[in-house]
Amino acid sequence: MLPLLRMYDRKTGDTMLKGELLSPAGDAECFDQALQFGADAIYLAGKQFGMRSAPTNFDFETLKASVAKAHAKNVKVYVTCNTLPRNEEIDRIPAFLEEAADCGVDAFIIADLGVMTLAAKYAPKVQRHVSTQAGVVNYQTARVLHEMGASRVVLARELSLQDIAGIRAKTDPGLELEAFVHGSMCVSFSGRCLLSSYLTGRDANRGDCAQPCRWKYHLYEEHREGQFFPVNEEEDGTYLYNSRDLCMIEHLDDVLKAGISSLKIEGRAKAAYYVAVTTNAYRHALDDYYREGDSWTLAPWIREELEKVSHREYNTGFYYGNEPGQTTGNGGYIRKYEVVAVCDDYQDGTASLTQRNRFFVGDCLDVLPPSGIPFSFTVEKMFNEAGESVESAPHAMQRLTVPAAVAIPKGSLLRKRRISE
Repeated sequence: MLPLLRMYDRKTGDTMLKGELLSPAGDAECFDQALQFGADAIYLAGKQFGMRSAPTNFDFETLKASVAKAHAKNVKVYVTCNTLPRNEEIDRIPAFLEEAADCGVDAFIIADLGVMTLAAKYAPKVQRHVSTQAGVVNYQTARVLHEMGASRVVLARELSLQDIAGIRAKTDPGLELEAFVHGSMCVSFSGRCLLSSYLTGRDANRGDCAQPCRWKYHLYEEHREGQFFPVNEEEDGTYLYNSRDLCMIEHLDDVLKAGISSLKIEGRAKAAYYVAVTTNAYRHALDDYYREGDSWTLAPWIREELEKVSHREYNTGFYYGNEPGQTTGNGGYIRKYEVVAVCDDYQDGTASLTQRNRFFVGDCLDVLPPSGIPFSFTVEKMFNEAGESVESAPHAMQRLTVPAAVAIPKGSLLRKRRISE
C-alpha cells in the first residue's frame, strides 16, 4: 500500500485529502448530466483546437452559458486546446484563447509549448493545465512545466502508481497532478499516433482520429492477388491493436495516495448516458472513501453500474506496472443495458416520461436517479398523451405517464437490460 499523502488546495493554501472528480462533455446534454450527477469539474472543447473533432463541442455562446451554469454550482470548466497546431493554425490561437477566457473558463488543457506561451500572453487569468498529449513521465519535466506557468500536469497514461508517487514527492506541492481513472485507452504512447493519418488522412494529433486500432485486419500475400488470409486468434478474427478500457473504481484509494489531485473520466466522444453513469459511480465511490478512510471497500452496486454502460473489457492500465493488454476477440463494445426513458416529472404516484427506446408493460426497468443509488420497478400500466392505455412505447420521444408506487425523481434515467444479454 502506498503511503497516505495529503493534497494541496491552491485557494486556501491548506492541505486536503480529497481529489477532484473531472468528467467529460462532448455537448450540452453531456455537460448537464455531468453537473447533475456530481462532477467537481467538467472538461470540454470549443469548435477548434480540441482533440475530439467528432463531438458537437461548444460554440462561444453555449460555452459562456455552460460556464455560468457550472459556476452557480461551484463546478469548474476546463477547455481543451490540446491539438498540435500547424503554422497556418497557430495564428488563430490567440483570438480563440481570448474569447474562451471572456466566457469565464477556469483552465485551458494544452499540449503544445507554443500554445502554452500564447495562453500566458492572451489569457493570463486562466490557469494552464498540460495535456496528457505532452507525455509527462518524470518529475524534471513536471518541474519545468510548472516554472513555465502550468498549475497542473495531466500525466502520461503509461505511468505506474509508484512512478506517480515519485513525481509527486519531487515536485512543488502547488503543482496539481491529474490522471485518467476510467475510459478508453490509446494503443499509442500518450495518444501521439500517426496510424490514422497514414491510413486515412485523418490526423489524430489534430482531433480527427479514425481509430484504425479498432479495425479487423487480414493478411494478403504478394503473389495471390484478390485473396486474403484471416489472422485468427478467435473465431471472429484478430484485432491487432485493440486495447482494453481503463477502470480504477476499485482502487481509488491507491490513486489518491499516490498524489493525484484530479481523477479524470475519459469520454468526450461518448453519450450523455455514459457521462451520467460513470460520474455517478465515481462520485459515490469517492464520497464513500472520504467518509470511510482506510476501511473503505467499494459498494458492489457501484461496480455493477459500470457494467451498464457500453465498454470494452476493463483493466487497471499501467497503474500496477503491467501493460493493459488487448482485446483480441472483438473490436466492439459490451452493451448490457439501454436507456428507454427519461423522467420529466413525478407527482401523486405517477411518473411523466419521455421515451428513448422501446419498452413494454410488464418490463422491469432499472432507475438511475440524479446522484442517487439505482432501484427497479415494474411497468404495470402506461398511458399516451391522449390518456389512452397502451402496451408499449414504440415511438422516439413519445410522452407517457406511468403509475409508480416508488417516487422517481425528475431527471432520472430509466433503462432496460438488452434482450441479447
